[in-house]
Parts: sequence; structure tokens; C-alpha cells
Amino acid sequence: MSDAVFVLEPKNIIDSATGSQIRQEVGEKLKEGIEIILIDLTHITFMDSSGLGAMVATLQGVRAKGAELYLCSLNDQIKILMDLTKMNNVFKILPDRSAFDKAIA
Repeated sequence: MSDAVFVLEPKNIIDSATGSQIRQEVGEKLKEGIEIILIDLTHITFMDSSGLGAMVATLQGVRAKGAELYLCSLNDQIKILMDLTKMNNVFKILPDRSAFDKAIA
């Protein structure tokens, strides 16, 4: 994978606090010149509305820098949250890490 790609694998839940940490870490990587970011949600068990808000803010920051953000490996709860809020039409969502590797190859 290219040096311009960063993969983040948060664990447990995404709420206001962890969402803020994700936003901060992604922001730091953007300053380093990262152009493509994957947030792999394999190890996330739950995301609440404040976590989703933080993810949207993260996406806005990524887009403002002209970079790309992908999400992969969403569990059923996160898929439902994305569908209900129509965020599945906003985020680039892939089924798993191998699909991401193919998408950016």
C-alpha cells in the first residue's frame, strides 16, 4: 500500500469521545500528507448518534483537504444507522479490507 494511505482500526464503540479522537488522528494524518484514509470498523460493536456526528465532521475535514475517506466492515447496527440517516449515500462504504485494496489499486 502507498505511503499516502492510512488505515485506522478503532475498537469497541464510537461515541462523542472516541469520535473526537478519530477526528483528531485523521486530522494529524492529513497534515502529514495522507491522501486516502480507511476507517476499518471490524472491531466496533456500536456507534451512537454523537459518534456518527463525529464521523461526519471527520469526513468534512478529509474532503476539505482534497483527500478521500472510506469505511469498511460495518456491523448490522452501524449499517442500520447509516441507512436510517442516509449517510450510506454520503460515505464511501466497502464490505471489507480486501474490497478497499481493490478499490484503490
